[in-house]
Amino acid sequence: MKKCIVAQSGGPTPVINSSLCGVISQASESKYYDKVYGGLNGIEGILNEKITELSQLSGSDIDRLKYTPASALGSCRYKLKNISDNNEEYDKFFTIMDKFDIDDFFYIGGNDSMDTVSKLSSYAKEHSISKNIIGIPKTIDNDLMITDHCPGYGSAAKFIAMSVLETYLDSSVYSDNGVFILETMGRDTGWLSASAAMAQINDENVVDYLYLPEKAFNIDNFLQDIEKKYKEKKHVYVVVSEGIKDANGNFVAQMNSAIQHDKFGHAQLGGAASFLSSLIKKHKITRRVKSLELGVLQRCGMHISSSTDVEEAFKAGVSAVNYASEGSTGSMVYMKRLSDDPYEIKFALTDVNNVCNKVKYFPANWINDRGNFINEDALSYIKPLISDNNSINLPNYFCIDKSNLIIGC
Repeated sequence: MKKCIVAQSGGPTPVINSSLCGVISQASESKYYDKVYGGLNGIEGILNEKITELSQLSGSDIDRLKYTPASALGSCRYKLKNISDNNEEYDKFFTIMDKFDIDDFFYIGGNDSMDTVSKLSSYAKEHSISKNIIGIPKTIDNDLMITDHCPGYGSAAKFIAMSVLETYLDSSVYSDNGVFILETMGRDTGWLSASAAMAQINDENVVDYLYLPEKAFNIDNFLQDIEKKYKEKKHVYVVVSEGIKDANGNFVAQMNSAIQHDKFGHAQLGGAASFLSSLIKKHKITRRVKSLELGVLQRCGMHISSSTDVEEAFKAGVSAVNYASEGSTGSMVYMKRLSDDPYEIKFALTDVNNVCNKVKYFPANWINDRGNFINEDALSYIKPLISDNNSINLPNYFCIDKSNLIIGC
């Protein structure tokens, strides 16, 4: 019998643990693996032999884990060196795999995690190491190539749409309500901010203007739009992505403060809404301006998760195990959409090199010419992903179980 190990990496999503449960459940049900290990804190933890056994989890543990927010195994943002530069980490990784008699590795993560899958599988191939390495997608940013959408996006999109609706109502109670600007995550792509368009009352959009990184942000046009709408109804609701840029590629957020970068060289943004608020006041359109950054709430809102998202994340883990049992490696599980209405997808497998170090941008033809809203094609894409969630009993507290997992109790 075989053994496998699973780990999580990058920023969590509301449903990242659902994929973890899919791996554990299918590994047991298929009887292909007799033992499942978990790598604590991703590839970085595995390299430090921070490994726990997951096979001992009971059915009730797995059920609760499926609806637990954040990464139960912990996470990391660790970039493996290029094989040509230094193969020490690679030798160490496979030595540890042999030490624990582990055959296959499942890595749940986004673009950078798929880079890790690519590097490890390439090294294994070059050195005739017979271990299967498969990526399981996750990211609220929804920016992975090939897959129709990423586990985690549907729940984040639902959270954003509901937050927009609720803050819209809260911001519209006066005769002069001014301008409300909500900022979503999305350094490179506008998938998250686009989901705000799902917030409607009586089939009418509550968002007046919506700005995505895929369309150059024009400050003059922005101020004209705001002033015109404010004069019309004394209330303007705006949603912006943190990654909006001007025609020269400069982040709007950068106009407000210095930009920090993570270990992968990605800009760590935030502050676009605040800058735009100050701009509106500076041009004396109105002094009544509020801004809100949703921040990490977008990636941990399990209380308002999409049931479609939860189940698809689980099935992604199941599919990964099935593909590994067939000998697949150097690949990522992905979802192919067959139909919008009725909504239907199927799971498939792609070479991880088709995914890693690439970005899936929000389609330009889904954004209007003015660059301040999206069209019906975009809404048709998003709508089935944010279905009403099943009833989830929120835990009163969280506990650390015998496998060092944080699970709702």
